[in-house]
Amino acid sequence: MSGLYGILWQEFVVFKRKFVATSISFLISPVLYLVAFGWGLGSGVEIGGVSYMAYIIPGIIGMSTMMTSFNNTANTINISRIFYKTFEDYMISPINMTVYALGKIISGAFYGIYSATLIIIMVSIFTNDLVITPYFIVIALLNCFVFSALGFLIGLLVNSHSDMAKFTSFVITPMSFLCGTFFPIDKMPEVLKWIIYLLPLTHTNLALRTTGESSQQMALHAGILVAYLVVLFVLGARHCKTVE
Repeated sequence: MSGLYGILWQEFVVFKRKFVATSISFLISPVLYLVAFGWGLGSGVEIGGVSYMAYIIPGIIGMSTMMTSFNNTANTINISRIFYKTFEDYMISPINMTVYALGKIISGAFYGIYSATLIIIMVSIFTNDLVITPYFIVIALLNCFVFSALGFLIGLLVNSHSDMAKFTSFVITPMSFLCGTFFPIDKMPEVLKWIIYLLPLTHTNLALRTTGESSQQMALHAGILVAYLVVLFVLGARHCKTVE
């Protein structure tokens, strides 16, 4: 546990040093999306009996927590391996690499949780369209951990910064727009819809908008996210011990 505490404390010290810049950067994209899509294009539009603003806010929270958690963990691991060459120090240290993986995933998820908190505070100032429930919080937390675990695994697998950018362009960015963030998945072609339903962000966005869903559907969304988290963590922890 001391190794885990050390990793988390190191990340917290870095966070404190960049607190202002980090906070501002986490708010820029969500504010732009809310202004352009929510108050701009979406004014007067309703989806499923609710205003477009009420529809889009959970999607923006899901998308922002995904990108923040993934980018923070993936870039940190990738840079430490390729640029700073500090990853090898952890491999030869007394710290168990599974503990190291857990610490990095938790710290990456923390950034996602912090970004969600900022968005919720900001949205609450201007509108009451967002309803926070315990289930909402659980799903948001799971989303942060899932994409932090994905970022940890990809950070180990990718061997260049350009390849990291390609993965973000080909996987993360399409998920941001196709997984129900800005419009219902039912609008998509049938073949593409089945692919989208396999993606974790889809279940996050569906779960964050729980209106009209049964308890079985809610449990299904949470269960799929937990399954993703377990698989990604196991793969990341195993590869962490053999990566070069």
